[in-house]
Amino acid sequence: MKLRKIYQEVIKKGIEADPRPREVLDSYLHTQKKSFDLLNSRDKEFFDQDKLFNPFSDTRILFGDQDLEIRSLIAGIDIDGSELLLVDRLREKGTDIDLVVSHHPQGKAYAHFYEVMDLQTDVFYDTGISLSSAQNLLQERKGEVSRRVSGANHQRALDFASWLKQPFMCMHTPCDNLAYSFIRELTAKEQPKTLGSLLDLLMNIPEYRDAAAHNNPPRITVGGKDSRISKIHIEFTGGTEGPLPIYEKLSAQGVDTIVAMHQSEQHHKKCKEANINVIVASHIASDNLGVNCMLDHLLAQEQLTVYECSGFKRFSHK
Repeated sequence: MKLRKIYQEVIKKGIEADPRPREVLDSYLHTQKKSFDLLNSRDKEFFDQDKLFNPFSDTRILFGDQDLEIRSLIAGIDIDGSELLLVDRLREKGTDIDLVVSHHPQGKAYAHFYEVMDLQTDVFYDTGISLSSAQNLLQERKGEVSRRVSGANHQRALDFASWLKQPFMCMHTPCDNLAYSFIRELTAKEQPKTLGSLLDLLMNIPEYRDAAAHNNPPRITVGGKDSRISKIHIEFTGGTEGPLPIYEKLSAQGVDTIVAMHQSEQHHKKCKEANINVIVASHIASDNLGVNCMLDHLLAQEQLTVYECSGFKRFSHK
């Protein structure tokens, strides 16, 4: 499969699993096209033209010829210089690796990853929170995140890939969308009535069982095993954690339980104040779930050899 095709399939599957209505995504792409067309020739040079067909700012081909034929890849949750050097060493020793795939973004995909946070607006809206409240609160949070990432050395890992001539891409929100859909569909089907029964559901998923075997299982951080459940909110996609004031509004809409990939101490305290139960489902295990679902899709298109590194472990959910 050509590198270009892998990228296209990742975007396609991410759109299919996106919690936003398709017309919202189409409107985003249309707006990007209009913005690009209005730019003068000088400013067009700095426009990221992937935005014309890809609504996920944190998912990009970072280095490599898009027409390169890919027969094998190595996937990891975080890829930086150390992993790229590892891959170079493996290739020297005879391991055939055509592509390095990171889940978390690097390069220009990291520089603007906060743009995908707009996705959270529709997730909050689905719980009953008004669009204006969700949008206004999210804009403040996006500003915080954009200021935090602006000082990072975004291109550092890309320099490794360039020197080592290793094709390199990242796929973040499309995979998180798949993990979100997986957990949403599972909880909708099984209708757990307590935090304990919800925890048992998660522990039946191989990624979480593997995390538990390494002392990092899903954990109840607010509430107890007998705490009752009526309305679950899943915090698995949208780039990073949402705005702190959102929990009071979620509680007002009847949300009593959150399943999160991860939570900062501030977000944890806000959930306690809002009397919302929380299960933190293990960040890396949740990332593994999304990446594995994406690899299931890619492998259904064409056979690829997949190697593991950097916290990634392959499980199939066919």
